[in-house]
Amino acid sequence: MDRVAKGETEAIEELYDRFGTLVYRMAYQLTPTKADAEDAVQEIFVRLWQTAERYDVRKAKLVTWVMLISRRYLVDRLRRRRVRPQPSAFDEAWTDADLNSENSVERDFLINERQKRLRERINGLPELQREVVQRAYLGGRTLREISQELDRPIGTIKSALSRALAGLRDRVAEDEGQL
Repeated sequence: MDRVAKGETEAIEELYDRFGTLVYRMAYQLTPTKADAEDAVQEIFVRLWQTAERYDVRKAKLVTWVMLISRRYLVDRLRRRRVRPQPSAFDEAWTDADLNSENSVERDFLINERQKRLRERINGLPELQREVVQRAYLGGRTLREISQELDRPIGTIKSALSRALAGLRDRVAEDEGQL
């Protein structure tokens, strides 16, 4: 790992030859597609290279350290996926064909109508949930940044986001039932 930390190409190749298959197997079990697993392996080996100077042979075997870095990356990746809202049937009703219509007035109307309904739903959320959704999805902030800005524990922010997304999904389902 000292050689990897120094950027020696041969050492990085040796690390990949030694652990690439093991890391890929773990990634393949935790990602939805082969392409996702391959992307994850690349990212994991970049992290291994970036953190190579932190490895201490006295604290853990190399295989343990590699698998720990791999596991952490994959768990983070899974968490990020779960936080993103899933498209609903309501959203799917607005097809790309509708939004790519040659009639720009119609397209603009559809986009504005969609944004208006989304804002109405977000505005109907409890205050903390509304703040978190607006800052995360409309403001592009991370949950950690939101936690600091609102001076709330990260767990509270994560819970608020989770409840907000569940509430938005419920409201979409109610709206669909009324259509």
